[in-house]
Amino acid sequence: MPRAKTPSIEGMKEGRARLILTAESLFARSGIEGASLREIAAAAGQKNHNAVQYHFGSREGLVEAIFTARMAQMEPTRGAMLESIEQADRLADVRALIEIVFLPQLELEDPEGSHSYAGFLSQFLLRNSRERFGDFGAELPPNIARTLTLLRNAVDFLPEAPAQRRLLTACFMFLNMLAGQATSGAEDGEIFAAALEDTLNQIAVAMSLPLAVPS
Repeated sequence: MPRAKTPSIEGMKEGRARLILTAESLFARSGIEGASLREIAAAAGQKNHNAVQYHFGSREGLVEAIFTARMAQMEPTRGAMLESIEQADRLADVRALIEIVFLPQLELEDPEGSHSYAGFLSQFLLRNSRERFGDFGAELPPNIARTLTLLRNAVDFLPEAPAQRRLLTACFMFLNMLAGQATSGAEDGEIFAAALEDTLNQIAVAMSLPLAVPS
């Protein structure tokens, strides 16, 4: 069953929330295996070097905690967006559903104002994705789960494996664009709004293309 009551970062105790945000930033920069648990605890201002193990049990527990906390944090926005497209009779609109999947991630900034979650999530997906559409190795809260079900129905002409492959490709395309905004400057000649719109258009087209059959 979807995790309907996973606490968001705002609802956590300060020490646990700081560990999650610190780990997310370090994992994004150094890789999920690149930062030691002691380093994460120290960077989060924890005097107990075993703070990660105390709160999360293990590295994998911490990784899943980051994912589930961030998913819970985006749930209210996704719920409002779902209600809006339902009222507009757009529940089968691929572009509308893609916006619900991706746009709430724009709200997730780390304490420095960067989108370190994008870097973390890219690595999480590489480690955890399965062959079934929308299966990322962790249970999902209701609004994102429903959105992915609706998106799967909208591309039901695709077999399961190609549908999941396209979804993952879309995720990496969006996350690369979002993470890249932290390193690109105005001299690059493309404002963020233009990059965002172009990326969402690419994803919608790619998800909707008929499956090519080798001759």
